[in-house]
Amino acid sequence: MMNDKSLDIDNTKRNIQPQSLSFEPILPTEQPQIQQHPASPEKSTYQWYVVIICMVAYILSFVDRQILSLMIEPIKHDLMLSDTQFSLLQGLAFSLFYAFMGLPIAALADKKSRIKIISIGIAFWSLATAACGLSKNFIQMFLARLGVGAGEAALSPAFYSIVADLFPKEKLGRALGVFAIGAFIGSGLAFLIGGYVIGLLKDINFVILPIIGEIKTWQLTFMIVGLPGVLLALLMVLTVREPQRKGLKVGHDGLVVKASFKNSVAFIKTHKKTFFCHFIGFSFYTMILYSLLGWAPAYYMRHFGLDASQTGYILGIIILVANTAGALFCGWLIDFFSKRGYSDAAIRTGLIGCTALVIPSVLFTQVDNMHLSFALLFVAMFFSTFPIPASAAATQILTPNQLRAQVSAKFLLISNLIALGVGTTAVALITDKYFQNTLMVGNSISIVNSIAGVIAIFLLYKGCKFYKESMETEKLVD
Repeated sequence: MMNDKSLDIDNTKRNIQPQSLSFEPILPTEQPQIQQHPASPEKSTYQWYVVIICMVAYILSFVDRQILSLMIEPIKHDLMLSDTQFSLLQGLAFSLFYAFMGLPIAALADKKSRIKIISIGIAFWSLATAACGLSKNFIQMFLARLGVGAGEAALSPAFYSIVADLFPKEKLGRALGVFAIGAFIGSGLAFLIGGYVIGLLKDINFVILPIIGEIKTWQLTFMIVGLPGVLLALLMVLTVREPQRKGLKVGHDGLVVKASFKNSVAFIKTHKKTFFCHFIGFSFYTMILYSLLGWAPAYYMRHFGLDASQTGYILGIIILVANTAGALFCGWLIDFFSKRGYSDAAIRTGLIGCTALVIPSVLFTQVDNMHLSFALLFVAMFFSTFPIPASAAATQILTPNQLRAQVSAKFLLISNLIALGVGTTAVALITDKYFQNTLMVGNSISIVNSIAGVIAIFLLYKGCKFYKESMETEKLVD
């Protein structure tokens, strides 16, 4: 396969090709700040500070969204829920607003201060997580989870737009990899913290708080993990400045393309084959990740008889080590291919990861030896991390600055509806409706992962070709 020599994506002007769909230009008088000037380079330490503080936010976001899965049994008992109802709290309730709120928030992020948008989002989802601890029934918990999803929708699209302004292409993969490990540190901490708190309070049925009154220990756990985000939001507002936008797309008339919903859709249509394979392929890849994070705890507690505290400690360590290493390796591999001239570096990396993931993600529930099962899960968790940095890098490299947040949000909309909304619920429905036995959740996980894996591999394989063609169309390769 011939290599494609890549160019820096931070060119200040990117010409639209004659065959592209029409874009809405913006007059110079409407946004004078679009005039490009040589930007003073950010210091490397500050660049990485921005990545680290956003990574910490990502950690908190995954603690807040994933801690629910460890407390499945007490929540089901106290709120009288089935597996399917619980999966709706875990998947649909979160993903519904996380996906759809991302679109208007991303439109703001392409025009307004991305730092302020992220800060407001952090504070909002943190308070919504604490509100989960006040829930007394399914509806209240569902509404609180909607709030968590709405707040978290602000982080990824805005950060992806920011990081492409801070780092050159050859370092973008590593920066996105470092950000991505926040998801898995957060998931690991959710299990570790949840396991610790559950173990600490296992002999206590309830606690009494001032004003709030009597609450269950699982409700207290939500409050404990939710509130630190408010402090992080304040820190971000005080210490992080909005970076100058680079790589703005310019039309034939020399005017900068407007950051609008219409233009983001037009850009996607211009590269429809590329984005179809990218959006759907990485969505099914991510479905495997969320089936592991969402249902592995239930599998080990039901099949091997582990309690919530034991499950939390073991899975927390696996996720912290395997997933963190996997995300960093994915970022390194993207940069490795990019430096060697592969314009499809991010899609190629995703294809490699998904191919390596399918077998261990299916087999870990099919072995009777618990230690072998955990070993297979470790391998699966390592490769399950690839879609986060790889999908983000593929979007940021191809997409012009003023459309990055909106295109990213459209991917996250589709990805979360498929991966979270469909994937986690599919496991529950197969368990409840087909097997009609909660002990068969392991087989349900294997069925979902095998189907999702085959679809993802096929689409990412086809996507490599289409992505290279799109890079040539956008004049990002020689």
